Amino acid sequence: MEILYFAVLLLTVLLLAYNRVSLLVAIAIMVSLTVIWTELRHLFYVPSWFRFAHGIIAVTLLGFAIKPLRRLLISDRLFSLFRKAMPKISSTEQEALDAGTVWWDGEIFSGRPRWRSLLKMPAPALSDREQAFLDGPVEELCRMLDDWEICDTWRNLPEEVWEFIREHRFFGLIIPEAYGGHGFSAQANSAVVMKLASRNLTAAVTVMVPNSLGPGELLLHYGTEEQKKRHLARLASGEDIPCFALTSPAAGSDAAGMTDTGVVCKGMYQGKEVLGLRLNWNKRYITLAPVATLVGVAFKALDPDGLLGGERELGITCALVPADTPGVEIGNRHMPVGAVFMNGPTRGTDVFIPLDWVIGGRERIGQGWRMLMQSLAAGRAISLPALGTAGGKMAALLTGAYARIRKQFDVPIGFFEGIEEPLARIAGRTYRMDAARDLTLVALDEGHRPGVLSAILKYQLTEGNRVCINDAMDVHGGKGIITGPSNYLAHAYQAVPISITVEGANILTRSLIIFGQGAIRAHPWLLKEMQAVSDPRPGARRSFDRALFGHVRHVISNFVRALMLGLSGGFATRAPVRGPTATYFRQLTRMCAAFSFVSDLVLITLGGRFKFKEKLSGRLADALIHLYLGSAMLKRFEDQGRPEDDLPLLRWAMDDSLYTIQESLVGVLRNLPLPGVGSLVRWLIFPLGRPYAQPSDRVGREAARVILSENEARDRLVAGVYQSDGDDPAGQVLHAFHLVVASANAEQAIRNALNEPVTFENYEPLVQRAVESGVITEEQATLVRLAQQAAREVIQVDDFPRSRIEGFEEPAFRPAVGTG
Repeated sequence: MEILYFAVLLLTVLLLAYNRVSLLVAIAIMVSLTVIWTELRHLFYVPSWFRFAHGIIAVTLLGFAIKPLRRLLISDRLFSLFRKAMPKISSTEQEALDAGTVWWDGEIFSGRPRWRSLLKMPAPALSDREQAFLDGPVEELCRMLDDWEICDTWRNLPEEVWEFIREHRFFGLIIPEAYGGHGFSAQANSAVVMKLASRNLTAAVTVMVPNSLGPGELLLHYGTEEQKKRHLARLASGEDIPCFALTSPAAGSDAAGMTDTGVVCKGMYQGKEVLGLRLNWNKRYITLAPVATLVGVAFKALDPDGLLGGERELGITCALVPADTPGVEIGNRHMPVGAVFMNGPTRGTDVFIPLDWVIGGRERIGQGWRMLMQSLAAGRAISLPALGTAGGKMAALLTGAYARIRKQFDVPIGFFEGIEEPLARIAGRTYRMDAARDLTLVALDEGHRPGVLSAILKYQLTEGNRVCINDAMDVHGGKGIITGPSNYLAHAYQAVPISITVEGANILTRSLIIFGQGAIRAHPWLLKEMQAVSDPRPGARRSFDRALFGHVRHVISNFVRALMLGLSGGFATRAPVRGPTATYFRQLTRMCAAFSFVSDLVLITLGGRFKFKEKLSGRLADALIHLYLGSAMLKRFEDQGRPEDDLPLLRWAMDDSLYTIQESLVGVLRNLPLPGVGSLVRWLIFPLGRPYAQPSDRVGREAARVILSENEARDRLVAGVYQSDGDDPAGQVLHAFHLVVASANAEQAIRNALNEPVTFENYEPLVQRAVESGVITEEQATLVRLAQQAAREVIQVDDFPRSRIEGFEEPAFRPAVGTG
C-alpha cells in the first residue's frame, strides 16, 4: 500500500514536470492535493507522510517562486561563476548569431514541438506568373543547353544562351518588377535554379549567383534608393553582370580574417576631391568574375586619420565597384571540376571609390559582415539546396529508368536486391531532400529568415546529392564511367565537390555552425543567460535569474518527458493527426525531448570547452538535422493529401532519419568526458533499448519499385526537373523506359508461350513467331520492337577515334561574353 502511494506521488510530480506547469499552478495543485488527501483520510487510509510530502513540495516550490529569495540563495551566487564559465563570443560570432530568425529549430530545441503550428503553414505553391515563366523561358532555355558541348567543347555557355538569359531577365529573378526584374518568390527562384541544374550545372550557377548572395540581394535589403535606381535595372536586364568578391587566399572559412582593406582618404572623382576609400584586395573563387562588369567587394575599412571622426578600425564593409575602375584587375579563370561556369580571381590595387559606392552609403560602413550574415541566413536555403535536389531528382528519374531498361540474366537489374538498396537510397533521400527544400522555402516566403535551418538545408541537401549521384554511378556501372556525349552522369559526378565546398564548407557547417550556433540561437534560454552575464547594467542579475530558472525548468521537463516517452515507446504524447504517420509524429516528439535534454547535458557539463568539441557538436548537428528533415517529410505528406503510394518513400526516409537521430545521440553519450554519465543517460532516454532500426528490406524494395515503374508517386518525386522528350541522352533513356514498361506484358507473354527470353539478338524472329501464333497482337509486336531498339541505344557508350584522343588539343576558350 505504501508503495502505491509513493507511486501516486511520483506520478503527480512527473506529470507536472512533463506538462511544464508553471510554478504558481504547480503550487496551487500541490496545496489542493494536500487538502484533498487530508479530507479523504476520514474515508480510507492515507499515510501521514504522503500528505506531508505534498505540503513539503508546495512549500519548496513556493520558495522558488519568491524571486528575491531564490536570487539571494541561488542565482546571485551563480552569476559570477557563469560569467567566468560562459564562452567568449567574438564580434563576428555575435553578428552571425544575430543573423536571421528562429523558427522550427526553436520548436525542436524546446523538446515539445507544436505540430499544429507547423501543419498550418501554407503548402508550397507558385503563382500563375511564376509557373508560366517555368513552363516558358526556363523550359526553352533547357532545350538550348547541350551539356557535353558546353563542358567539353566550348568551356562556356554559347553566346545565344547568354543573350537568351539577358533577354528574359534571368539575372533579375529576385529584383522587384518596379526595377525591371521579376520579383519572384523564394519558391520560384529555387524552382528555376533546380530545373536548369537538372539540365546543365553551368547554366544553373550562372543564373543563380546574381540572384543569391551578391550585389542584387544586398542592394535590395541595404542599398540606398539612389543605388537601387542606379544598379538594379541594369542588373535585371543583364546590362551589368555582377560578381561578389568575398573569399581571399588567406581567408576561406574564416572570412572575417580577410586582409583586404579600404582606407578612408580623400581622392579625385569626376574632377573633384571627395572623401572616399582606397581599396586593395586579392580575391579568388569568385563566380562570374571573369565576365563581371560590376564587382561587389568585401573588405576591412580603416580610418587611420580619423576622417570620419570615429574609431580607426571600422569593420568589414561591402562596396560596389565598376569593373572598368582604374586599378581593378579582372579576366582570368579558374576551372571548377565538372562545370565551366565563369569563376576566377579578381584583384584591386589602389582603387579609389567615393563613399557613396559603399552599399547602403556611409552609414553602412563597418556593417558588411552583419549584412552578409543576414543575407546568407536566407540565401543559403535557396540556390545550393536547389542544385542538390535537382541532382537527387535526376538520379531517381534516370537511374530508376536505366535499372528497368538494363537487363542481366534476362532480368531488369533493378529487380535484384543488390540494386534495390541504392535505388531505395536514391528514392528515399530525394523524397527527404525535396520535402526539406519545400518547407524551408515556404518559411522564407512567410517572412522567416531561419539561419540555422538554412545551414542545415545547404549541408544536408548537398550531401544528399553526393550520395544519390554516387549510387547512380554504381547502378550504371560502365555506362557511368565512360565519358562522352551520351554520358548524362559524368559531369554531375565530377561537380559534386563544388556545392559541398562553397557558401560554408560542409565539414565546417556540420561541426561548428549547425549545432554550435543553433544551440545558442534556437535554445529558449541559453542565449538569454549569455546576454545576462555579459550585460554590465544593474538589471542583469534579474535577467539572469529569470533565464536560469527558466532553463532549470526546461531541463527538468525534458528529462521527465524523455524518460516517460521512452518508457511508453512514444505513446505518452498525442499525434496531431491519425493514420499511418501518427506514430512518426510521436517518435519525433520523443526524440525532440531526448535531443533537447542531451544538448543541455553536454552544454552544462562542458561549458566553454564545448566550443572545441567539434565531434560532439557534429553528432548533435546530425540529430538536429534529421529532426528537421523528419518534420519536413510529415508536413509534405499532409500537404499532398496523404497519398498512399508515397508511403514507401516516407517510411524509408523516416526510418532512416529516426535511426540516425538515435545513433547520433548514443554517439554523443558514449563520448561524454564524464565517466558513467553517458551510460546512465542512455538508459534514461532509451530505457527499453534502442527502438529504431534502419529501413527494412521490405520497405527498401517498395521504395525502389516506385522509381522502377511509371506511377504518380514517381511523378511527384521527380516533379520540377527538365524531362526531355528529344533525342538527347536523357530523352533517349526516358523514351526507352516508357517503351520497356509499356511492352513488359507482351514480352512476358512471348517468354511464357515460346519458352525463350526476348533479347537484342533474337527479338525479331521471336516477335514474328509470337504474332503468327497469336500470342501477341501486331500492335504489341511493334511496341516490343521499339522497346528493344531503344534499350539497345541507351546501353551504348561513346567511343572516339584514336587520333582524336592521342592528339587531342584543348579547344580555345570562346571570348568571354557578358561585358555589358
